[in-house]
Amino acid sequence: MNNRIKNALYSLILVILVFGVWKYRQSNSVNEIKIEGETMGTTYHITYYDREERNFKNEIDSVLLVFNQSLSTYIKDSEVTSFNNGNSFQFNLPYFYPILKKSLEVEVSSGGAFDPTVMPLVNAWGFGPGEKLKPDSAKIDSMMEFVGFEKIQFNKDSVWKEDGRVQLDFSAIAKGYGVDVVANYLKSKGITNWFVEIGGEISAFGKNLNLDQAWEAGVLDPSSTYENQTFKAYAQLENRAMATSGNYFNFYVEKGKKYSHTIDPATGYTIQHELLSASVFANDCMTADAWATAFMVMGKDEAIKKLSESAELDGFLIYSTEAGIETFATERMKPMLKINP
Repeated sequence: MNNRIKNALYSLILVILVFGVWKYRQSNSVNEIKIEGETMGTTYHITYYDREERNFKNEIDSVLLVFNQSLSTYIKDSEVTSFNNGNSFQFNLPYFYPILKKSLEVEVSSGGAFDPTVMPLVNAWGFGPGEKLKPDSAKIDSMMEFVGFEKIQFNKDSVWKEDGRVQLDFSAIAKGYGVDVVANYLKSKGITNWFVEIGGEISAFGKNLNLDQAWEAGVLDPSSTYENQTFKAYAQLENRAMATSGNYFNFYVEKGKKYSHTIDPATGYTIQHELLSASVFANDCMTADAWATAFMVMGKDEAIKKLSESAELDGFLIYSTEAGIETFATERMKPMLKINP
């Protein structure tokens, strides 16, 4: 065999090898898909990997549209609004019963710190769709007569109440639930690596394949403003959900006093204590979201006590002291956190 033929064969073999490597990489690569949009009065950002390069934005927007039609108090003909305006409601969509069931679970376990029947108080303090009333102690005492989760009853088919003034507000749990709904949709399509975020609530499954590491989520510094947002910590997430509640942007100042959107169901007043932010890590985002709100109501010491007793929940708390801002993290989360000074 002469050199010319040998060189031709070598060149052909090289081309075949290069093509084979390219085909192998193509068959084993997954494509990053990023989508974003608006829902629940906030924004969402979703990243996932899919070999088929499917973009599910239209489908996800449709799912969220139906979700809001069930649980949004800002939609005049939603299921929850229909219940609030009447005495009973039979479920038509699949979202009302699960959120009631989870709400009852957390309400009982938190000693009432989480309670979605605070809707009249949310409106009165100016944080809901209803009219702000600038409530005094007499008005608060009057409204407390129809606040309490024990004042509603439900089963798998419907929800009802004896007092028509009782109302439900799921704003402290709905975004987390919406995250789970989107994550479950992606899972049903065979997606195994995703990062779903709605208004700061997150579900992270698998890992970030671009970086070949766990997903990472930031925890806002309580000193952040809407225009200037900085992060107090970063958390690594793999097959976990995360939700944060805090007095970041949803507050107002009146006559020199700051009013937080978090309301204590036991007193009817907005909270005033040292806990500035509560981030909760759980297997699902609806649970994390509800407990983040409950911890903000309970305060630092009670939140730490509950976290120490729980095998399912982890937490990262930011609170104020006379010396400045300090943090607390559960032992399981410490290796997964990068905390900025």
